[in-house]
Amino acid sequence: MSRRVLIITYYWPPAGGAGVQRWLKFVKYLPQYGWEPVVYTVLDGEFPVLDHSLEKEVPKSAEVIRKKIVEPYSLYKKFIGQKPEEKINAGFLTQSEKPAGKEKLARWIRGNLFIPDARKFWIRPSVRFLTKYLQKHPVDIIVSTGPPHSMHLIAMGIKKKLNIPWIADFRDPWTNIDFYNELLLSKRADRKHHLLEKEVVHTADAVVSVTRIMQREFAETGAKKSYYIPNGYDPEDIAGKPSGIPDKFRLVHIGSVNPARNPETLWKVLNEMAADSSFASNLEILLVGKTDVSVKKSLQKYNLGKFVIFKGYIPHKDIFNTERNAAVLLLLINRTPHAKGIVTGKIFEYLTTGRPVLAIGPPDGEAAMILKETNTGITVDYDDDETLKKTISDFYQSFKKGKLQTTSKRLENYSRKNLTGKLAETISELLKHED
Repeated sequence: MSRRVLIITYYWPPAGGAGVQRWLKFVKYLPQYGWEPVVYTVLDGEFPVLDHSLEKEVPKSAEVIRKKIVEPYSLYKKFIGQKPEEKINAGFLTQSEKPAGKEKLARWIRGNLFIPDARKFWIRPSVRFLTKYLQKHPVDIIVSTGPPHSMHLIAMGIKKKLNIPWIADFRDPWTNIDFYNELLLSKRADRKHHLLEKEVVHTADAVVSVTRIMQREFAETGAKKSYYIPNGYDPEDIAGKPSGIPDKFRLVHIGSVNPARNPETLWKVLNEMAADSSFASNLEILLVGKTDVSVKKSLQKYNLGKFVIFKGYIPHKDIFNTERNAAVLLLLINRTPHAKGIVTGKIFEYLTTGRPVLAIGPPDGEAAMILKETNTGITVDYDDDETLKKTISDFYQSFKKGKLQTTSKRLENYSRKNLTGKLAETISELLKHED
């Protein structure tokens, strides 16, 4: 007989982007491990991108409960001069110039008045609704996934009322997230964020993290149990997809490029290498997703504008063809104090393409470790232009010989289906101790 798990998540189809993938795939495979998922999510969220193709992946057997949410983004958009239909970008990415003073003040308001985030007004109504719902329709365990971390506060409210076992799942850190210092927090606001984070970690029966570094940090913060379950790739997404043959020396990056990801050294090296007419005739840079205005300025500074193609969001079902037509896949790690622990979701789908990954970030970071473990790419430090030039030259020579291919290994460690099995084991182990 199946047991029931309630999943509290803000990001759910028709939301697109990386935030939705983790729990969409867990929900897809959980029934195969004896779990009946119940998803609690928003009816009309402010999502950076929409991807209606993902709605087809939601199992028909899954119960999805949608409730209205009040978000202050209409006022925020008006204040910074953004049109009502424009989307709010994650990580302070700006696609056009905005008045610096207004942008700074808006950021201060966002960080200091909306704690833990702009979804805070959904916490109390959700606790009230779910408390009543769960008394009539009980579940065996609750999972909240953040960010936004208001989801954890909803789960904590229910935990305190009904004492149902609860797992807090962190797809990104809270106070250690790469843009935390950009929130312009007052000492009071900073203290409140840290206190709320500690209360969530201490109250949850277990904390699950997507990186080993986060797992260790939450264990040190005082989590009762701390588990590591990474993101991954879905074998069904790539089944039957033909291998592309790159007709150009095409460097492809999937996802947003914000200021912290701007690879200045890469642009500098490519500018130098483009002095060779053969290299220049084959070079193409494809940036899929939103690109910050500061990144576009860097590309112009290094005279790379003629080589760059900017492409908007691509539905998830179409991403693999774009990746397989790359010569090299770019993985840009945010240049922040916590860069070693950053593992972007795109890396796992990159692994399956047969194309080499060029990561720019800490060579001793967790993303670098995954590339090394799976034999799928090379990581070069942010300012190591000498190694970067040699690496790109080697890739280019292999491209010209038609031999730019990787032989991956240990990919099964990152299969979404296998990872769901690990999640199911984690839940069972937790409930065993609860009994």
